[in-house]
Amino acid sequence: MGGTGLVFGSILAVASKRLAVEIDPRVDAVLGVLPGSNCGACGYPGCEGAAEAMASGDGGTGLCVAGGQETANHVAHVLGLDAEAVGVRKVAVLNCNGGCTIAKAQYDYDGVSSCRAAHALHGGPLACERGCIGFGDCVASCPFDAMKMGDDRRPAIDEGKCTGCGVCVTACPHGREGLLSLVEETSPIVVACNSHDAPKMTRAICKSGCIACKACEKVCEHDAIEVRDNLAVVDYEKCTGCGKCVEKCAPKCIVLTSWGEKSVEVERETQPTAVRE
Repeated sequence: MGGTGLVFGSILAVASKRLAVEIDPRVDAVLGVLPGSNCGACGYPGCEGAAEAMASGDGGTGLCVAGGQETANHVAHVLGLDAEAVGVRKVAVLNCNGGCTIAKAQYDYDGVSSCRAAHALHGGPLACERGCIGFGDCVASCPFDAMKMGDDRRPAIDEGKCTGCGVCVTACPHGREGLLSLVEETSPIVVACNSHDAPKMTRAICKSGCIACKACEKVCEHDAIEVRDNLAVVDYEKCTGCGKCVEKCAPKCIVLTSWGEKSVEVERETQPTAVRE
């Protein structure tokens, strides 16, 4: 019996050496400088997969979306490469200024407190079929604790913590339809509405929805906003962040981002006194 065990032990020892897979020590080094959130925004199932790709050269030093430029610099240092420019950081925004506390309900929902569960029942309890259902699936999914549910049952996004990984967009049943989107952090305004309903319908179900009046179009001096399919759309390449469309919007569904608020304040300060008055 002992001899048999010795033989099998020897076989296993030889097999372990011959079948051993060499591990690139740089993988662990790269993994050590990644955020470790396993968000998957890079296209790989987790940080280890991303680290392997970067160490092997299949992925560039800027592969980690969540880590941004700082992480790209660390990865480049570890691998002895030049850091790639990651580009402008992106953050998540909620394109809904109504939600379950403002938009009318089409039925009373008394089920599991999950947006996806509620959405499975006739698209959710809201009369607006593309609005925020308000159970916070996005908040629960955020690997960076960058979202909190507000008193109005809409997610509040901490732009300082948000990495633009996009996990919340995937978690939201309306995310791929535009309810949650990723925009460059320097984007000055956001259209906080996701409905393409006819204006009459929108007025009837949500006082904060876009009514396609085109007042924003008319006031914009840079042709940076236009109404398409009953919803205002911003061309960020042209938008200067003057804030005129925000002031003109009757339902107040065009809102300034924190960056936009700074932009408008700077513009006011640079205007002649007579103009400001």
